Amino acid sequence: MTTPVCTSASKAATHASAYPSFATYVRARGPVLLRTARSLTANPCDAEDLLQTALTKTYIAWERIEDHRALDGYVRRALLNTRTSQWRKRKVDEFACDELPEPEAVPAPDPAEQQVLRDAMWRAVMKLPDRQRAMVVLRYYEDLSEAQTAEVLEVSVGTVKSAVSRALGKLREDPELTPVR
Repeated sequence: MTTPVCTSASKAATHASAYPSFATYVRARGPVLLRTARSLTANPCDAEDLLQTALTKTYIAWERIEDHRALDGYVRRALLNTRTSQWRKRKVDEFACDELPEPEAVPAPDPAEQQVLRDAMWRAVMKLPDRQRAMVVLRYYEDLSEAQTAEVLEVSVGTVKSAVSRALGKLREDPELTPVR
Protein backbone atom coordinates (compact mmCIF):
# COMPACT_ATOMS: atom_id res chain seq x y z
CA MET A 1 0.00 0.00 0.00
CA THR A 2 1.42 3.39 -0.91
CA THR A 3 1.35 6.42 1.34
CA PRO A 4 -0.15 9.61 -0.10
CA VAL A 5 2.55 12.09 -1.06
CA CYS A 6 2.30 15.65 0.21
CA THR A 7 2.50 18.64 -2.11
CA SER A 8 5.85 20.38 -2.20
CA ALA A 9 7.40 23.75 -2.84
CA SER A 10 9.09 22.39 -5.96
CA LYS A 11 5.69 22.22 -7.71
CA ALA A 12 5.48 26.00 -7.47
CA ALA A 13 8.86 26.23 -9.15
CA THR A 14 7.82 23.99 -12.06
CA HIS A 15 4.61 25.96 -12.63
CA ALA A 16 6.43 29.29 -12.49
CA SER A 17 7.97 29.26 -15.92
CA ALA A 18 6.33 32.61 -16.74
CA TYR A 19 8.60 34.17 -14.12
CA PRO A 20 12.05 32.59 -14.32
CA SER A 21 13.20 34.69 -11.36
CA PHE A 22 10.29 33.37 -9.28
CA ALA A 23 11.31 29.79 -10.09
CA THR A 24 14.89 30.60 -9.14
CA TYR A 25 13.69 32.17 -5.90
CA VAL A 26 11.58 29.13 -4.99
CA ARG A 27 14.43 26.70 -5.72
CA ALA A 28 16.86 28.75 -3.64
CA ARG A 29 14.65 29.67 -0.68
CA GLY A 30 12.06 26.86 -0.65
CA PRO A 31 13.70 24.73 2.09
CA VAL A 32 14.08 27.73 4.43
CA LEU A 33 10.51 28.83 3.83
CA LEU A 34 9.27 25.27 4.38
CA ARG A 35 10.94 25.24 7.80
CA THR A 36 9.08 28.45 8.61
CA ALA A 37 5.80 26.90 7.47
CA ARG A 38 6.48 23.80 9.58
CA SER A 39 6.92 26.00 12.63
CA LEU A 40 3.39 27.33 12.04
CA THR A 41 1.65 23.95 11.71
CA ALA A 42 1.67 20.64 13.51
CA ASN A 43 1.63 18.48 10.39
CA PRO A 44 4.40 18.44 7.71
CA CYS A 45 1.83 17.98 4.91
CA ASP A 46 -0.15 20.98 6.20
CA ALA A 47 3.10 22.97 6.23
CA GLU A 48 3.73 22.13 2.59
CA ASP A 49 0.17 23.11 1.67
CA LEU A 50 0.58 26.34 3.62
CA LEU A 51 3.81 27.15 1.78
CA GLN A 52 2.19 26.29 -1.56
CA THR A 53 -0.63 28.74 -0.84
CA ALA A 54 1.78 31.49 0.26
CA LEU A 55 3.93 30.95 -2.83
CA THR A 56 0.82 31.13 -5.04
CA LYS A 57 -0.04 34.49 -3.48
CA THR A 58 3.55 35.62 -4.04
CA TYR A 59 3.45 34.45 -7.68
CA ILE A 60 0.26 36.44 -8.29
CA ALA A 61 1.81 39.57 -6.74
CA TRP A 62 5.28 39.05 -8.29
CA GLU A 63 5.07 42.03 -10.65
CA ARG A 64 3.81 44.35 -7.91
CA ILE A 65 6.63 43.51 -5.47
CA GLU A 66 9.08 46.38 -5.82
CA ASP A 67 11.98 45.17 -3.68
CA HIS A 68 12.83 41.55 -4.50
CA ARG A 69 15.49 41.60 -1.78
CA ALA A 70 12.65 41.57 0.77
CA LEU A 71 10.89 38.54 -0.71
CA ASP A 72 11.47 36.33 2.34
CA GLY A 73 9.63 38.84 4.50
CA TYR A 74 6.80 39.02 1.98
CA VAL A 75 6.44 35.21 1.84
CA ARG A 76 6.69 34.88 5.62
CA ARG A 77 3.94 37.46 6.03
CA ALA A 78 1.86 35.53 3.46
CA LEU A 79 2.51 32.32 5.44
CA LEU A 80 1.43 33.92 8.68
CA ASN A 81 -1.66 35.61 7.20
CA THR A 82 -2.72 32.38 5.46
CA ARG A 83 -2.26 30.34 8.64
CA THR A 84 -4.22 32.93 10.63
CA SER A 85 -7.06 32.77 8.08
CA GLN A 86 -7.06 28.96 8.26
CA TRP A 87 -7.17 29.11 12.03
CA ARG A 88 -10.10 31.54 12.02
CA LYS A 89 -12.04 29.37 9.57
CA ARG A 90 -11.36 26.11 11.40
CA LYS A 91 -14.25 23.71 11.63
CA VAL A 92 -15.92 23.52 14.99
CA ASP A 93 -17.30 20.09 15.83
CA GLU A 94 -20.58 21.14 17.37
CA PHE A 95 -23.88 19.68 16.37
CA ALA A 96 -27.37 20.93 17.08
CA CYS A 97 -29.69 18.35 18.58
CA ASP A 98 -33.22 18.20 19.92
CA GLU A 99 -32.25 16.84 23.32
CA LEU A 100 -29.27 17.70 25.48
CA PRO A 101 -27.02 14.71 26.04
CA GLU A 102 -27.15 14.97 29.82
CA PRO A 103 -25.52 12.22 31.84
CA GLU A 104 -27.88 9.98 33.72
CA ALA A 105 -28.40 11.22 37.23
CA VAL A 106 -26.59 9.15 39.82
CA PRO A 107 -29.08 8.35 42.56
CA ALA A 108 -28.29 10.10 45.81
CA PRO A 109 -27.13 7.76 48.53
CA ASP A 110 -29.83 6.68 50.94
CA PRO A 111 -29.47 8.71 54.15
CA ALA A 112 -30.50 5.69 56.22
CA GLU A 113 -27.75 3.55 54.66
CA GLN A 114 -25.22 6.32 55.25
CA GLN A 115 -26.23 6.47 58.92
CA VAL A 116 -25.93 2.68 59.24
CA LEU A 117 -22.42 2.91 57.75
CA ARG A 118 -21.41 5.75 60.09
CA ASP A 119 -22.71 3.82 63.10
CA ALA A 120 -20.85 0.66 62.06
CA MET A 121 -17.64 2.62 61.49
CA TRP A 122 -17.91 4.33 64.88
CA ARG A 123 -18.50 0.99 66.64
CA ALA A 124 -15.41 -0.41 64.88
CA VAL A 125 -13.33 2.63 65.91
CA MET A 126 -14.50 2.22 69.50
CA LYS A 127 -13.10 -1.36 69.49
CA LEU A 128 -9.58 -0.04 68.81
CA PRO A 129 -7.08 0.33 71.68
CA ASP A 130 -7.22 3.77 73.32
CA ARG A 131 -4.00 5.11 71.76
CA GLN A 132 -4.87 3.96 68.21
CA ARG A 133 -8.44 5.22 68.61
CA ALA A 134 -7.15 8.65 69.69
CA MET A 135 -4.85 8.86 66.67
CA VAL A 136 -7.55 7.75 64.21
CA VAL A 137 -10.05 10.22 65.67
CA LEU A 138 -7.56 13.09 65.52
CA ARG A 139 -6.39 12.20 61.97
CA TYR A 140 -9.70 11.36 60.29
CA TYR A 141 -12.49 12.82 62.40
CA GLU A 142 -10.73 16.02 63.50
CA ASP A 143 -8.77 16.19 60.22
CA LEU A 144 -5.40 16.95 61.83
CA SER A 145 -2.16 16.28 59.99
CA GLU A 146 0.25 13.60 61.19
CA ALA A 147 2.49 16.31 62.65
CA GLN A 148 -0.41 18.00 64.45
CA THR A 149 -1.61 14.65 65.81
CA ALA A 150 1.90 13.87 67.05
CA GLU A 151 2.09 17.26 68.75
CA VAL A 152 -1.28 16.88 70.49
CA LEU A 153 -0.42 13.38 71.76
CA GLU A 154 3.22 14.29 72.46
CA VAL A 155 4.62 11.44 70.36
CA SER A 156 6.75 11.31 67.21
CA VAL A 157 5.31 11.54 63.72
CA GLY A 158 6.62 8.02 63.03
CA THR A 159 4.63 6.71 65.99
CA VAL A 160 1.48 8.31 64.61
CA LYS A 161 2.11 6.84 61.16
CA SER A 162 2.68 3.31 62.40
CA ALA A 163 -0.18 3.34 64.94
CA VAL A 164 -2.66 4.73 62.39
CA SER A 165 -1.51 2.15 59.85
CA ARG A 166 -2.12 -0.69 62.32
CA ALA A 167 -5.50 0.80 63.29
CA LEU A 168 -6.62 1.03 59.67
CA GLY A 169 -5.57 -2.60 59.18
CA LYS A 170 -7.76 -3.61 62.12
CA LEU A 171 -10.68 -1.60 60.72
CA ARG A 172 -10.30 -3.37 57.35
CA GLU A 173 -10.49 -6.71 59.15
CA ASP A 174 -13.54 -5.78 61.27
CA PRO A 175 -16.35 -8.23 60.38
CA GLU A 176 -19.04 -5.60 60.96
CA LEU A 177 -17.57 -3.49 58.12
CA THR A 178 -17.09 -6.42 55.71
CA PRO A 179 -20.52 -6.10 54.00
CA VAL A 180 -19.79 -2.42 53.31
CA ARG A 181 -16.80 -3.21 51.08
